[in-house]
Amino acid sequence: MTTNILLVEDQKLIRVGLISLFDKDIEVTAQAETGKEAVEKYRLTKPDVVLMDIGLPDISGIEATKRILEIDNKAKVVILTSHLSEQEVMDSLHAGACAYVLKDISTDTLKMIIKTVEEGAMWLDPQVVPILREKNCGVIPARQMSRAMFKEQHANLTQREYEVLKLVVDGLSNNEIAQELTISEHTAKAHVCNIIQKLVVDDRTQAAVKALKEGLV
Repeated sequence: MTTNILLVEDQKLIRVGLISLFDKDIEVTAQAETGKEAVEKYRLTKPDVVLMDIGLPDISGIEATKRILEIDNKAKVVILTSHLSEQEVMDSLHAGACAYVLKDISTDTLKMIIKTVEEGAMWLDPQVVPILREKNCGVIPARQMSRAMFKEQHANLTQREYEVLKLVVDGLSNNEIAQELTISEHTAKAHVCNIIQKLVVDDRTQAAVKALKEGLV
Protein backbone atom coordinates (compact mmCIF):
# COMPACT_ATOMS: atom_id res chain seq x y z
CA MET A 1 0.00 0.00 0.00
CA THR A 2 1.46 3.36 -1.03
CA THR A 3 2.13 5.96 1.66
CA ASN A 4 1.42 9.51 0.49
CA ILE A 5 3.90 12.10 1.75
CA LEU A 6 3.78 15.86 2.09
CA LEU A 7 7.44 16.91 1.90
CA VAL A 8 8.21 20.22 3.61
CA GLU A 9 11.72 21.49 2.82
CA ASP A 10 12.85 24.91 1.65
CA GLN A 11 15.92 23.71 -0.25
CA LYS A 12 15.04 22.38 -3.69
CA LEU A 13 18.14 20.20 -3.98
CA ILE A 14 17.28 18.38 -0.74
CA ARG A 15 13.67 17.90 -1.87
CA VAL A 16 14.82 16.37 -5.15
CA GLY A 17 17.24 14.13 -3.28
CA LEU A 18 14.62 12.90 -0.83
CA ILE A 19 12.10 12.22 -3.59
CA SER A 20 14.68 10.12 -5.43
CA LEU A 21 15.09 7.89 -2.36
CA PHE A 22 11.53 6.67 -2.29
CA ASP A 23 10.06 3.81 -4.29
CA LYS A 24 6.51 2.85 -5.18
CA ASP A 25 5.64 2.18 -1.51
CA ILE A 26 6.26 5.81 -0.55
CA GLU A 27 5.26 8.65 -2.85
CA VAL A 28 5.70 12.39 -2.41
CA THR A 29 2.31 13.66 -3.55
CA ALA A 30 2.73 17.25 -2.32
CA GLN A 31 5.61 19.62 -1.56
CA ALA A 32 5.96 22.86 0.39
CA GLU A 33 8.83 25.31 0.78
CA THR A 34 7.47 27.27 3.74
CA GLY A 35 5.63 26.50 6.96
CA LYS A 36 2.48 28.37 5.97
CA GLU A 37 2.43 26.60 2.61
CA ALA A 38 2.80 23.28 4.44
CA VAL A 39 -0.29 23.97 6.54
CA GLU A 40 -2.32 24.86 3.45
CA LYS A 41 -1.03 21.89 1.46
CA TYR A 42 -1.96 19.60 4.34
CA ARG A 43 -5.46 21.05 4.43
CA LEU A 44 -5.85 20.43 0.69
CA THR A 45 -4.19 17.02 0.28
CA LYS A 46 -4.50 15.26 3.70
CA PRO A 47 -1.36 13.10 3.22
CA ASP A 48 -0.67 9.95 5.22
CA VAL A 49 2.56 11.40 6.65
CA VAL A 50 4.21 14.84 6.69
CA LEU A 51 8.00 14.92 6.40
CA MET A 52 8.86 18.26 8.00
CA ASP A 53 12.06 20.30 8.17
CA ILE A 54 12.39 22.73 11.08
CA GLY A 55 14.25 25.65 9.53
CA LEU A 56 11.79 27.26 7.12
CA PRO A 57 11.68 30.83 5.71
CA ASP A 58 8.54 32.01 7.49
CA ILE A 59 7.18 30.06 10.43
CA SER A 60 9.23 27.14 11.73
CA GLY A 61 8.45 23.52 11.01
CA ILE A 62 7.54 23.19 14.68
CA GLU A 63 4.91 25.92 14.43
CA ALA A 64 3.67 24.40 11.15
CA THR A 65 3.36 21.04 12.90
CA LYS A 66 1.30 22.62 15.67
CA ARG A 67 -1.05 24.28 13.15
CA ILE A 68 -1.45 21.05 11.18
CA LEU A 69 -2.38 19.18 14.36
CA GLU A 70 -4.96 21.88 15.08
CA ILE A 71 -6.52 21.10 11.70
CA ASP A 72 -6.33 17.33 12.20
CA ASN A 73 -5.37 15.91 15.58
CA LYS A 74 -4.61 12.57 13.93
CA ALA A 75 -2.04 14.05 11.54
CA LYS A 76 1.29 12.21 11.51
CA VAL A 77 4.34 14.45 11.30
CA VAL A 78 7.94 13.27 11.08
CA ILE A 79 10.48 15.98 11.92
CA LEU A 80 13.55 15.53 9.71
CA THR A 81 16.35 17.87 10.74
CA SER A 82 20.11 18.25 10.96
CA HIS A 83 19.90 19.82 14.43
CA LEU A 84 19.94 18.08 17.79
CA SER A 85 18.77 20.99 19.92
CA GLU A 86 17.20 20.15 23.27
CA GLN A 87 14.67 22.93 22.88
CA GLU A 88 13.73 21.93 19.33
CA VAL A 89 13.31 18.30 20.38
CA MET A 90 11.00 19.25 23.23
CA ASP A 91 9.07 21.82 21.19
CA SER A 92 8.59 19.37 18.30
CA LEU A 93 7.13 16.67 20.52
CA HIS A 94 4.96 19.13 22.44
CA ALA A 95 3.66 20.36 19.05
CA GLY A 96 2.52 16.81 18.28
CA ALA A 97 5.24 15.34 16.06
CA CYS A 98 5.31 11.53 15.96
CA ALA A 99 9.02 11.26 15.18
CA TYR A 100 12.22 13.27 15.51
CA VAL A 101 14.79 12.13 12.93
CA LEU A 102 18.29 13.41 12.17
CA LYS A 103 19.20 13.83 8.51
CA ASP A 104 22.23 11.55 8.71
CA ILE A 105 19.89 8.57 8.98
CA SER A 106 20.05 5.77 6.39
CA THR A 107 17.54 5.59 3.55
CA ASP A 108 16.14 2.24 4.69
CA THR A 109 15.68 3.47 8.25
CA LEU A 110 13.88 6.60 7.07
CA LYS A 111 11.51 4.49 5.00
CA MET A 112 10.90 2.24 8.00
CA ILE A 113 10.15 5.23 10.22
CA ILE A 114 7.67 6.67 7.72
CA LYS A 115 5.85 3.33 7.50
CA THR A 116 5.75 2.76 11.26
CA VAL A 117 4.54 6.30 11.92
CA GLU A 118 1.80 5.76 9.37
CA GLU A 119 0.77 2.65 11.33
CA GLY A 120 0.52 4.72 14.51
CA ALA A 121 3.95 4.28 16.10
CA MET A 122 6.26 7.00 17.36
CA TRP A 123 10.01 7.05 16.72
CA LEU A 124 12.79 9.00 18.34
CA ASP A 125 16.39 9.12 17.19
CA PRO A 126 18.48 7.20 19.76
CA GLN A 127 20.34 10.44 20.53
CA VAL A 128 17.05 12.10 21.52
CA VAL A 129 15.84 9.76 24.29
CA PRO A 130 18.60 10.64 26.81
CA ILE A 131 17.86 14.32 26.28
CA LEU A 132 14.20 13.83 27.11
CA ARG A 133 14.86 11.81 30.24
CA GLU A 134 17.54 14.23 31.46
CA LYS A 135 15.49 17.37 30.84
CA ASN A 136 12.29 15.84 32.26
CA CYS A 137 10.21 18.48 30.50
CA GLY A 138 6.91 16.63 30.48
CA VAL A 139 7.06 14.65 27.24
CA ILE A 140 8.71 11.72 28.99
CA PRO A 141 8.48 12.35 32.73
CA ALA A 142 11.01 10.83 35.11
CA ARG A 143 10.18 7.32 36.24
CA GLN A 144 7.48 7.60 38.84
CA MET A 145 7.26 3.93 39.82
CA SER A 146 9.31 0.79 39.67
CA ARG A 147 8.71 -1.90 37.08
CA ALA A 148 7.24 -4.06 39.83
CA MET A 149 4.77 -1.33 40.75
CA PHE A 150 3.88 -0.78 37.08
CA LYS A 151 3.26 -4.48 36.56
CA GLU A 152 1.19 -4.61 39.72
CA GLN A 153 -1.03 -1.81 38.44
CA HIS A 154 -1.24 -3.38 34.97
CA ALA A 155 -1.24 -7.04 35.98
CA ASN A 156 -3.63 -7.87 33.15
CA LEU A 157 -0.77 -7.51 30.64
CA THR A 158 0.91 -10.82 29.86
CA GLN A 159 4.67 -11.25 29.75
CA ARG A 160 4.51 -11.50 25.96
CA GLU A 161 2.50 -8.27 25.82
CA TYR A 162 5.22 -6.54 27.86
CA GLU A 163 7.77 -7.75 25.30
CA VAL A 164 5.60 -6.44 22.45
CA LEU A 165 5.01 -3.14 24.24
CA LYS A 166 8.76 -2.53 24.55
CA LEU A 167 9.13 -3.08 20.81
CA VAL A 168 6.23 -0.70 20.15
CA VAL A 169 8.06 1.92 22.22
CA ASP A 170 11.17 1.25 20.12
CA GLY A 171 9.14 2.15 17.02
CA LEU A 172 8.89 -1.30 15.43
CA SER A 173 6.05 -2.11 13.04
CA ASN A 174 3.87 -5.19 13.45
CA ASN A 175 5.93 -7.00 10.83
CA GLU A 176 9.19 -6.13 12.58
CA ILE A 177 7.76 -7.20 15.96
CA ALA A 178 6.78 -10.52 14.39
CA GLN A 179 10.31 -11.04 13.08
CA GLU A 180 11.91 -10.02 16.37
CA LEU A 181 9.78 -12.41 18.44
CA THR A 182 9.49 -15.15 15.78
CA ILE A 183 5.72 -14.98 15.64
CA SER A 184 3.28 -14.29 12.82
CA GLU A 185 2.40 -10.73 11.87
CA HIS A 186 -1.24 -11.53 12.65
CA THR A 187 -0.25 -12.57 16.19
CA ALA A 188 1.87 -9.44 16.63
CA LYS A 189 -1.06 -7.27 15.54
CA ALA A 190 -3.35 -9.09 17.98
CA HIS A 191 -0.92 -8.44 20.85
CA VAL A 192 -0.75 -4.75 19.96
CA CYS A 193 -4.55 -4.51 19.87
CA ASN A 194 -4.76 -6.21 23.27
CA ILE A 195 -2.20 -3.82 24.73
CA ILE A 196 -4.12 -0.79 23.44
CA GLN A 197 -7.32 -2.09 25.03
CA LYS A 198 -5.71 -3.02 28.35
CA LEU A 199 -3.87 0.29 28.74
CA VAL A 200 -7.09 2.14 27.86
CA VAL A 201 -5.54 4.21 25.07
CA ASP A 202 -6.61 4.93 21.50
CA ASP A 203 -3.58 3.78 19.50
CA ARG A 204 -0.04 2.41 19.65
CA THR A 205 1.48 5.89 19.92
CA GLN A 206 -0.47 6.57 23.10
CA ALA A 207 0.47 3.12 24.39
CA ALA A 208 4.15 3.91 23.86
CA VAL A 209 3.87 7.30 25.54
CA LYS A 210 1.99 5.80 28.50
CA ALA A 211 4.63 3.08 28.89
CA LEU A 212 7.36 5.75 28.99
CA LYS A 213 5.43 7.94 31.42
CA GLU A 214 4.65 5.02 33.75
CA GLY A 215 8.27 3.87 33.81
CA LEU A 216 8.01 0.48 32.12
CA VAL A 217 10.83 1.14 29.65
